Amino acid sequence: QVQPVESGGGLVQAGGSLRLSCTASGGTFSSAGMGWFRQAPGKEREFVAAISSWSGSSTPYAASVKGRFTISRDNAQNTVYLQMNSLKPEDTAVYYCAAASGNYYGTLKHLYNYWGQGTQVTVSS
Repeated sequence: QVQPVESGGGLVQAGGSLRLSCTASGGTFSSAGMGWFRQAPGKEREFVAAISSWSGSSTPYAASVKGRFTISRDNAQNTVYLQMNSLKPEDTAVYYCAAASGNYYGTLKHLYNYWGQGTQVTVSS
């Protein structure tokens, strides 16, 4: 199994940038589809971005982050990244990394098998 661990969250002003990292131990990272989700207080966990296994050639994004966020992966480092630019206060949330066996990399939470503990991102106005 693949166990994700997130890092890189913090406090940033609106318009700023952050890069989240997710390092996965165990399993075969390269063959896992990976996703980022976020959950704001009082709201459901929502899809942010995902990346297909191996080359990571497919990268769907939520409409709210498209053009501002970029997901990428480094299989040699067992790590997936989420570069977040032009951050807005509404991006404030706990961000979770998830891994899916069988190369799933879509928007459906229940199809991801392994989840990290989350990292807090706070964007001040």
